[in-house]
Amino acid sequence: MLVDSHCHLDFPDFAEERADIVARALAAGVGRMVTISTRVKRFQQIIEIAETFEEVFCSVGTHPHNAAEELDITTGDLVRFADHPKVVAIGEAGLDYFYDKAPRDAQAQGFRAHIAAARQTGLPLVIHARNADDDMIAILQDETGKGAFPFILHCFSSGRRLAEVGVALGGYVSFSGILTFKNSAELREIAKDVPRDRLLVETDAPYLAPVPHRGKRNEPAYVAETAKVLAETIGVDGEEIARITTDNFFRLFSKMPRPAQQGG
Repeated sequence: MLVDSHCHLDFPDFAEERADIVARALAAGVGRMVTISTRVKRFQQIIEIAETFEEVFCSVGTHPHNAAEELDITTGDLVRFADHPKVVAIGEAGLDYFYDKAPRDAQAQGFRAHIAAARQTGLPLVIHARNADDDMIAILQDETGKGAFPFILHCFSSGRRLAEVGVALGGYVSFSGILTFKNSAELREIAKDVPRDRLLVETDAPYLAPVPHRGKRNEPAYVAETAKVLAETIGVDGEEIARITTDNFFRLFSKMPRPAQQGG
């Protein structure tokens, strides 16, 4: 079994065929999907999707692009929403200096509120980091000093030092379809050095479809293509990469029940 640890099933791209998309994922061996929140104020839509499909779980949080809109969302609010049985993670939150759609101080403020929620709930924080390696490292180190919290560096495309610091602080590193791109040799070298017990795969669907689907709308079934390239990168076969990434997923996303037939 494979797991898509990060997708956005609430996005309009999927509205007309959500059930078919979930069915295609299951047919491709993707047994669990986490649909990720980008706005707490739209959380009800996320929950409704997670409640509709047995195999779909979700997070609660505010994407850094939307940080300024949701500074009134407190750590307490996140913790309260996270009590729902289908909520298995906090986020996505973090820093995005590539688009800079929200003031950087608002991004940092929101990010720290989410870290506090992850620390309080024990749920993993899904971290978005783009073109902000130095500030991301500084915040992660500062906040870990206040008390450890579980986290995942999602859709990793940053520099080697952030991966190394993230792992040293107890975090996991998740790779998306970017790993399959021809010009991602440096990223594959980083992936090769991430400890095997910290590796995850995701789609970030509808974005970043892996080769051979690059340029098309992404969907959870395609996580199998990223897993295939990750397996080649670290020198294992397809069955082993499925075992590694799925075991890692359930260790980190510990609130999610593991399917009985996949137990052990």
